[in-house]
Amino acid sequence: MNIVLIGATGFIGTALLNEALNRGHAVTALATRPEKLAARERLQAHKTDVMDVSALTAQLAGADAVLSAFSGHAQGDVQAYYLAGVRNIIAAVKEARAPRLLVVGGAGSLEVAPGVQLLDTPGFPEAYRASAEGARQALNLLRAEASLDWTMLSPAAMISPGQRSGVFRLGGDQLLADAAGNSAISVEDYAVAMIDELEQPAHSRQRFTLAY
Repeated sequence: MNIVLIGATGFIGTALLNEALNRGHAVTALATRPEKLAARERLQAHKTDVMDVSALTAQLAGADAVLSAFSGHAQGDVQAYYLAGVRNIIAAVKEARAPRLLVVGGAGSLEVAPGVQLLDTPGFPEAYRASAEGARQALNLLRAEASLDWTMLSPAAMISPGQRSGVFRLGGDQLLADAAGNSAISVEDYAVAMIDELEQPAHSRQRFTLAY
C-alpha cells in the first residue's frame, strides 16, 4: 500500500515506520524534522505542519491509508495542541479523500471497571494526564464522525521498547492485564497490531487495544 505516516520520527511512529517498510509498503513519512530519517527503500520523508490544513491535505493525496502517530508532546499546552492537530488531520483526510485513518490512541480512556476509565482512577500519573486527556477527547472526535473510516489502537498501560514477538491479546474498550495485574506491550508488537489492522481491517470505526 501507499501509506502516509504522520509523526514518523516519534517513539511509536518510528516503530510503525519500521514495521510498514519491513512488510513491503511504500511510506510517505511526515514529520517536523524529516532530516532525522535515514534514506531507505520505499521511503519518502517530508516536512509537515499539522496546523496547515491545506498543505497537509495536499500531502495526503493518493494515500491508500493515513496513519497518525501525531502526539504534540513537544508543545507547551499538549492537550490543546494535540486536539487541534487531530481536528486538522481528520479534516485533511476527508478533504484528500483518503480511504482510511488509523490513529495511535492512549490507554487512559480504557475502562478498568464498568464506566471507570484508567485516566479517572486515583494515582494516574500527572505527567501523562494532559496527553491522556487529549487522546480521550480525540477518540470522542472520531466517534462523532458520520462517515470517516477510522480506527484507533490504544496500547496497554505500559508501552516500552522490547521484542517483536507477534504474540499478544486484542481487546476493545477495556484495559487488558495479565494474571498478575500487569498491562504491558512492546512498541514493536504495538506496531505489528497496527499494521495487521492496516492490511486486514477488523476494527472499522472502532477503538481496540492490546496487551500481553
